Amino acid sequence: MADPYSILGLKRSASEKDIKSAYRKMAKELHPDRNQDNPKANERFSEVTGAYDLLSDKEKRAQFDRGEIDGEGNPTSPFGGGAGGFGGGQYRAGGNPRGFSAGDFEGVGGAEEVDLGNLFEGLFGRGGGPRGFQGGGAGPGGAGFSRQAPPRKGADVSYSLSVPFVDAAGRKDQRVTLSDGSTLDLKLPAGVTDGTQMRLKGKGQPGPAGNGDALIKIEVQPHAFFTRDGDDVRLDLPVTLDEAVAGAKVKVPTVDGPVMLTIAPGSGSGKILRLKGRGFSRKDGGRGDQLVTLEIQLPTDISDLAERLSGWSDASAVRRDLGV
Repeated sequence: MADPYSILGLKRSASEKDIKSAYRKMAKELHPDRNQDNPKANERFSEVTGAYDLLSDKEKRAQFDRGEIDGEGNPTSPFGGGAGGFGGGQYRAGGNPRGFSAGDFEGVGGAEEVDLGNLFEGLFGRGGGPRGFQGGGAGPGGAGFSRQAPPRKGADVSYSLSVPFVDAAGRKDQRVTLSDGSTLDLKLPAGVTDGTQMRLKGKGQPGPAGNGDALIKIEVQPHAFFTRDGDDVRLDLPVTLDEAVAGAKVKVPTVDGPVMLTIAPGSGSGKILRLKGRGFSRKDGGRGDQLVTLEIQLPTDISDLAERLSGWSDASAVRRDLGV
């Protein structure tokens, strides 16, 4: 390979931005997908890519500028030889004329993985990168060399987080213990539901290109007497006969703690009272309500009540709406 600066049409004082810009322009013109019937363009693309690989690596660029390696990344004279240093064998990005493998270069200006994924996605769309292209041809006695896949992030780690019903409704912080033993306080998202999945960036397994993510699935626990209805919370509230007949102020549990509720005189079983803003959070930032359904409970011993009601009956047609 010739001087990588010359290949990219740059001066030695070029900035990282200049190097990337020059490569993007040339790679777009020379990419194999656009020059399927032009072998010379493919060879030129391989040459341009090799130059970019070297100059985009700060350490290798510095070594080249000091004359310690040649334009292909090989030591200039590791064993007193000429360019290449391995009996004249040369290693190219995309070519392998002497049949060298990447392992042959480990520890000696070696071949290493280069992450060009994001760059090619920007140029040719997702999946439009090198796709393991073979640059140059295989020389006599050697097979072509496929570019290594870019380094990957570590694996994602999945967790299940069991959240109490009232905590989910009030979006109370939850403490999570990760696989490495560390803990963090997790803020539940607005509109959280049973099955909501949260992604914590960089909290997964480590990898060459960084950590994966933690995927946390929320499991909302059922409650003894609250039930969820969309963004609302429902509660069946037992009331005594005298509270329903004469009216009363009674204490009612909510997901945010107990409140006083006024029952109007003459309230019957099945009547629904609404407590504003005592339900689950919505994605728009608001909250649902708590719907309280009254259930009149008769005393266990009704002898006194029966005596008081002796001779009285209710003549209302309470089943008229049922057609009977």
